[in-house]
Amino acid sequence: MTYRIHRWVTPDTVVFALSGDMDIEHATRLRESLANEANGHVTLDLKDVTLVDRAAVRFLAGVEAAVIRIVNCPEYVRSWMAAERDWQQKHEPDNLRIGRDPVAKHVAFLDD
Repeated sequence: MTYRIHRWVTPDTVVFALSGDMDIEHATRLRESLANEANGHVTLDLKDVTLVDRAAVRFLAGVEAAVIRIVNCPEYVRSWMAAERDWQQKHEPDNLRIGRDPVAKHVAFLDD
């Protein structure tokens, strides 16, 4: 299935509706799109996301920790994101943990 990012603006936020399978390449594309948003009020809508890999989950956990709102997230993705945050708290130095850097710098775990 094709991965798509559809962007629209509401009075309160910029919404990125994601659809399809999300992997490291798609997480990188999304990171680049998010870096271009100056106002910082961003919502990711995962309603039509069908499959994610670990790099995408780690990215999503990171941007959520950096105050990007995630809505319509599949339950298995939400659980996996929580597990990734827990794992990082136990195993990674503070400076590499999810959510420590601005959104544009969430690339350390995209290179795993």
